[in-house]
Amino acid sequence: MPALDAIKAFFNSGAEKNIRIVWLIRMPRILAAIVVGFGLAISGHIMQVNLQNPLASPTSLGVSSAATFGANLAIIMGAGSFAGTAGNVLNMSNPYVITVVAFIFAFGSVLAILGISKIQNFSPTTVILLGVAATSLFTALTTLVQYLANDQALSVAVYWTFGDLGRASYLKLLIMSVVVFASFIVFFILRWRYNALGSGDEIAKTLGIHVNVLRIVSLLLASLITAVCVSFVGVIGFVGIICPQLLKRFMGSDSRFLLPASGLLGSILLLVSDDIARIIVPGMNLPVAAVTAIIGTPFFVYILLRRKKA
Repeated sequence: MPALDAIKAFFNSGAEKNIRIVWLIRMPRILAAIVVGFGLAISGHIMQVNLQNPLASPTSLGVSSAATFGANLAIIMGAGSFAGTAGNVLNMSNPYVITVVAFIFAFGSVLAILGISKIQNFSPTTVILLGVAATSLFTALTTLVQYLANDQALSVAVYWTFGDLGRASYLKLLIMSVVVFASFIVFFILRWRYNALGSGDEIAKTLGIHVNVLRIVSLLLASLITAVCVSFVGVIGFVGIICPQLLKRFMGSDSRFLLPASGLLGSILLLVSDDIARIIVPGMNLPVAAVTAIIGTPFFVYILLRRKKA
């Protein structure tokens, strides 16, 4: 579409086809990149502060692996199929069923981990280790379910795991936006507490902060953001690690500035990654999760090497 026609379509002018492309296909995808990128980035910052681990991410509590298992289970139980006269058109016959089941497993995993962690006085190390255990468990269950599936259901299940912003509709955007920005407001209100927590639990307690309560609320909301986003658009990794860590090297660790800046950078990163995914191979939309992983992996290694050097 020529740029001038795209501008006209944005203002509901010009050819009807162009207007539909801009407002029903492109705009939901762009807005999804902004909302999901913002949500994953602020979740990553909150996870890193509360777990006192610079390599923590929105998936540290097994959210993504649990959502993947839930979606695979729903698809293989009948929510995914092939349609079309040639039998080769991929179709998710009940996308909202898949989303709901994925969310239930994702958030249920988080609640279970936080509940067990409470028994051990909510140690950050315990939370991380339980997250690793949950990830391993749900990965194994996903593999088992896929092994028992037929070829058609397996194809749909594998397709779901690719992060795809094109699945977003305006209703999904509304739900994600409410969860992400409501949680962001809570995080921003608590920003000075996160600064105190960064100095250590004991110092935070001397300032009158209920550390365990703060961690439970923060991790619960961060996981809720991740669960909602993953359930709607699939697994998109590395955004939650890259953005807070990159900005921390330039802005410091003050949550007053790092929290909103991380969200903004997350939106930009996911927008750029989605553009790269759509243009790198002409005529083909690559999974945006693959692009973020390619960008994120070298940076992840860089963080590890810098920490070892320090």
